[in-house]
Amino acid sequence: MKSAAKFADMDNSVYRQRRRKILEEMGEGVMIIATAPEVPRNRDTHYPYRHDSYFYWLTGFNEPEAVVVMIAGKQPRHILFCREKNEEREIWDGFRYGPKAAREAFGFDEAFSHDALDHELPGLLENQPMLAYTIGRDLAWDTQMMGWLNTVRSRARSGVHAPSRMVDARIWLDEMRLIKDDHELALMRRAADISTAAHVSAMRATRPGLHEYEIEAELLADFRRGGAEAPAYNSIVASGANACVLHYVFNNKPLRDGDLLLIDAAAEYGSYAADITRTFPVNGQFSAAQKDAYELVLAAQTAAIEAIRPGSRWNDPHDTAVRVLTQGMVDLKLIKGEVDGLIESEAYKRFYMHRTGHWLGMDVHDAGEYKLNGEWRALEPGMTFTVEPGLYIRPAEDVPEAFWNIGIRIEDDVLVTETGCEVLTHPPRTVADIEDCMRD
Repeated sequence: MKSAAKFADMDNSVYRQRRRKILEEMGEGVMIIATAPEVPRNRDTHYPYRHDSYFYWLTGFNEPEAVVVMIAGKQPRHILFCREKNEEREIWDGFRYGPKAAREAFGFDEAFSHDALDHELPGLLENQPMLAYTIGRDLAWDTQMMGWLNTVRSRARSGVHAPSRMVDARIWLDEMRLIKDDHELALMRRAADISTAAHVSAMRATRPGLHEYEIEAELLADFRRGGAEAPAYNSIVASGANACVLHYVFNNKPLRDGDLLLIDAAAEYGSYAADITRTFPVNGQFSAAQKDAYELVLAAQTAAIEAIRPGSRWNDPHDTAVRVLTQGMVDLKLIKGEVDGLIESEAYKRFYMHRTGHWLGMDVHDAGEYKLNGEWRALEPGMTFTVEPGLYIRPAEDVPEAFWNIGIRIEDDVLVTETGCEVLTHPPRTVADIEDCMRD
């Protein structure tokens, strides 16, 4: 039989390095992170499994029923608990590493069966000064942790003690995940490229008379054709008035001549997400009102991207986009007043009600705090996030009719660099480029 190490998705040194860094930050104590549970089967139907992002970031191991235990101190240890090798189950469900092969393939000091958790965990917690795990993230896991701690406490007369401190592991994990390493950036660039190609295909396939779900099918086909595991999130394919619904997911309406189509969709590759939104005319030609609204959102996004550089604050791109959008709303006669006053009163939120971006990585809304000590945090090289201003104009008596049911969002993924930022996603953005693409 070939070595199980052959099945590892990459050199395990990347994950070992991450675990070592975590243990150095901890100084002492034990950290325990479990992967995500499997979705229960519906009779004999399996659902796609997606590991927990924290667990996978530390291990590279993507099987269910797995736990990593990391012990800090003078003799640090990395221990994996996973499913036993079971050839009968592999006939039905596919390959399993088993503890022995997983230890070799993923670079752990020790590995045990997942069934041994109740036997082994209390001993690993004994006499540790601190326990770190993702407190409050999962009630069942909290209950299990309390059970192991109580087992240790019951042995007090034997001279052992339980950890005296409990710390949320995300204090360390979120900050480390926020700055992407070269391996992560390579995967994110691939996810961005796959997603970019899918958006181009969707633009070229769109025409009046089709349905939103037919365009969604084009996206999904390109994701898989490009090697992506799955969509990074439920795709939004929203035409006409549907584009004014921020989380529209039905994707079942016909595409009408004269409407805009908003697509918010992207792929996950190597467990890393892209996140792209494009808005374009179903018939391939912007009307005058659609063009005016679209170019306003594009100007807001361009200005927001130009505001991204090391040392600028997280909120700077948002504030920049809001100012451009608010001035544009006045120019288009959507709202009336002085720009500063309209921003202060948040009058712009009638047509732009969400933030301009979010962290991006293994999760679409990725780990990391946006404020530190009450202040918007400074941007640093290696941070990745979205820039996604929008404009959503519902019919109303005080709104020019030409703008009714225009919903526009333009979203791209950016990486903070040493000198500014790099835009990772590149479907057509300008009016001219979109119309040229749709004519091809």
